[in-house]
Amino acid sequence: MNRYKSWLVSAGIIIAIVLWLASGQLRSDEEKSGTESALANESTNLASKNAVRVRTQSAEQVQRTITINGNTAPARIVELSAETDGRVVFVGAERGASVERGKIIVRLDERDRKARLSQAEATVKQREVEHAARVKLKSDSYVSEAQLQEAVALLEAAKAELTRATLDLGYMNVRAPFGGALQARMVEIGDFVKRGDPIASFVDNRTIVVSANLSEFDARHVNVDDSAEAELATGETVHGRIRYVAPVADEATRTFKVELEIDNQDGTLRAGGTAELRIPAEEVLAHRLSPSLLTLDDAGNVGVKIVNADGEVEFVVADIALSSNDGVWLAGLPRTATIITVGQGYVSNGAVVDPIAENEVNTAVAIKAGDAEAE
Repeated sequence: MNRYKSWLVSAGIIIAIVLWLASGQLRSDEEKSGTESALANESTNLASKNAVRVRTQSAEQVQRTITINGNTAPARIVELSAETDGRVVFVGAERGASVERGKIIVRLDERDRKARLSQAEATVKQREVEHAARVKLKSDSYVSEAQLQEAVALLEAAKAELTRATLDLGYMNVRAPFGGALQARMVEIGDFVKRGDPIASFVDNRTIVVSANLSEFDARHVNVDDSAEAELATGETVHGRIRYVAPVADEATRTFKVELEIDNQDGTLRAGGTAELRIPAEEVLAHRLSPSLLTLDDAGNVGVKIVNADGEVEFVVADIALSSNDGVWLAGLPRTATIITVGQGYVSNGAVVDPIAENEVNTAVAIKAGDAEAE
């Protein structure tokens, strides 16, 4: 044993060193594993709490605008028909022409109208003389009351015939009932027409009407004589007054018809096109935002995402109160709202986020730019 004692001591020392090194390696692996686990947990927490850029703003008082699509039409459309028989001998207006009130559109031949008028006038004079004579004789008791009343009846019949002859002579001229435009003419020179036959279609284009349908919610805010405007398909914006609001809703659509009356004395506006009707409504509290901030929820509703007091994302359906060149005004949001301006597409409703104010981002960018210039 004494001979191998030095060897045993050396072997024991080597074994002790190996065990000590092994224990250190195990502790290093455990610490490394713990560090990696902590980093993984931290990464998971960061991933579950996305950072978004937000802007906190207060609502302002604005007047809500009701915007609906409609179409333009003439204020009046009438169908002119013949009121007597005759042949067309004169045409006073071509299709599409602007015609003043009372101007002749079509004239029929006179035939025997003037002769019948002269005969009726002569008959009236004769009956007037006979009536006067019987009145005088009645006072002398030479004529009975029945004979006097017969004279009165004959006189009235003669006057009625004179009226018919006068009207028939006037009916030979088909005139414009008001200032407007000749939309269509169904007859030409040489055509024979009878009473009731269509002659022309005439429109009042001196006044244009924009017609649209209001929802049940919006109808209560619109009244006759209210001012409104419309944007035509040509890009023109015209102003007028509400002339009609339907008192009863349409059974099929549950909407109320509304008409905007627009002055068009110069005839520059064309009827029959599309238009966007904009009617001022009640005043509401609204936030002005860029349209790019609008997004869709799972149901397809348009709205914006905000961060509530608990730091959670909340989707608010957009109630567009007013649209302008500066953006859209949304009602229905809290009076003071924290609106997500960047990153709203990557967070869902109810998610907890890390809101970063826009002014903080701008300050950080400015500091970084200043450090770059200093270097």
